Amino acid sequence: MNLHALVDALRGSPGFAHKRDIGDVMDALGRALPGGVQDMAQAVAIGDDCAAIADPSGEGWLLFAIEGLVEQFVSRMPWFAGYCGVMVNVSDICAMGGRPIAVVDALWSDGADASSPVLEGMAAASARYGVPIVGGHSNQRAAHGQLAVAILGRAKRLITSFAARPGDDLILAVDLRGAYEEPYPYWNASTQAPADRLRGDIELLPQLAEAGLCDAGKDVSMAGLIGTALMLLECSKVGASIDLDTVPRPDGVPLLRWLLSFPSFGHLLSVRPAHADRVIERFGERDIAAARIGRVTASPEVWLTLQDERALLWNVAEQAFILAATTAHAEAEAEAAHG
Repeated sequence: MNLHALVDALRGSPGFAHKRDIGDVMDALGRALPGGVQDMAQAVAIGDDCAAIADPSGEGWLLFAIEGLVEQFVSRMPWFAGYCGVMVNVSDICAMGGRPIAVVDALWSDGADASSPVLEGMAAASARYGVPIVGGHSNQRAAHGQLAVAILGRAKRLITSFAARPGDDLILAVDLRGAYEEPYPYWNASTQAPADRLRGDIELLPQLAEAGLCDAGKDVSMAGLIGTALMLLECSKVGASIDLDTVPRPDGVPLLRWLLSFPSFGHLLSVRPAHADRVIERFGERDIAAARIGRVTASPEVWLTLQDERALLWNVAEQAFILAATTAHAEAEAEAAHG
């Protein structure tokens, strides 16, 4: 597959489509917030991995997030769906420089037999990551299975999607010690890993934030690496050049499949060049693959390079990815208010 065909495949992928739906939700809910999107009691605007709310104690931020699991995923892989419900929420907290405190869940099923493997998966992840399940809601008389899991965490210093700067190095850190949950795009480096290793790995992000080594990034989501990069860059109103030849990936995995994969531990960070080597070293000390894969630019264009080819993937100033009309509306209001 040449680069232009790969770009077309990325743009048409389900992961990209699902993330672009976020814009419609933000447009509907943004105007309902008290004072509008520019006057929220949050540290960061809508579009990040978690809501960040000033901790009443005066020390840092409370982080609040939720994940809903796709219905087909829950029906086909109930145990793993339950496990992922906890795991992906933990990842969201860590992606923002935080530590998880506890989770709650909402589970619908057609009987106890259907809900049992989902609950077992959630319990397994809770025990392995050391994050308690403290409550929730259940309905065992539903026509279809559904699962949503919410999480609370705390951060002393934040990593956000709104702090990438021109000149930053884009660094991908990903745990390659896993395998696919075939035939799906889920790269599982968690369920067979030692629990103490998992707990140590999720400490890396808050440690980087607290050391002042990183303040911008996202965890790699169902949109894959490139979709995650687009979300990060759009929120920060910047662009990037991404070199696909430098992306760490498992041996024998085709490039397109890897770019559309959802890894259990994968983080894309925007790091000041002076700190990049140290950030890469910190991941390497825990045997997590990490490498520079691109450079952030002031221009809002996102370019991909592969061998001798170069192609434009997206211009986030001309074509919204997730922020859609809400952000444009809020920016217009702010500009008008300031004359």
